[in-house]
Amino acid sequence: MSQPIVLASGSPRRKQLLEWAEVSFEVLVRETAESFPPGMDVAEVPVHIARNKALAVSGLVDAGRVILAADTVVVLGEEIIGKPRDREDAVKILSKLSGQRHEVITGVVMIRGEEEVAFYDRTSVWFHEMGREELERYVDRYRPYDKAGAYAIQEWIGVVGIKGIEGDFYNVMGLPVSRVVRALRGMGV
Repeated sequence: MSQPIVLASGSPRRKQLLEWAEVSFEVLVRETAESFPPGMDVAEVPVHIARNKALAVSGLVDAGRVILAADTVVVLGEEIIGKPRDREDAVKILSKLSGQRHEVITGVVMIRGEEEVAFYDRTSVWFHEMGREELERYVDRYRPYDKAGAYAIQEWIGVVGIKGIEGDFYNVMGLPVSRVVRALRGMGV
């Protein structure tokens, strides 16, 4: 049996999705800046950040192992909405998303030695109009400070606040896992 892949992410949601897909993996994370060059196309931003995450651990593993890294951004219009700084920022972000369509873009990079597979997946999400009191209650209960766009689709807000989605649900959770599995198969994993 081949060695497990290396997941260069500490995200509990990405770990859960790989477990559900029955992909054997080990987690290895090194702190990396989530910055990107000015003017970069919004869809390329999460790929750029994911590549940096993969490269940050590449020197720590055997060259024959596949390293998987991902990054997710929320985009409203052309504005990239990152993780909230605090409670008020989370409520402000969710207020902007309320009643609107936004996109969730996850960039994925898999490297093995010099070989690289990179792509992004895009999902459109429509929120119902939600009042400030509801949003504050969600933020206070679920504390979505580690989530791009200040929400997790698998939590209360996704159950009651999302009007619809177009695209991969799991991409919104942080990993387009069916596409990742197909890409891993293409790499012989």
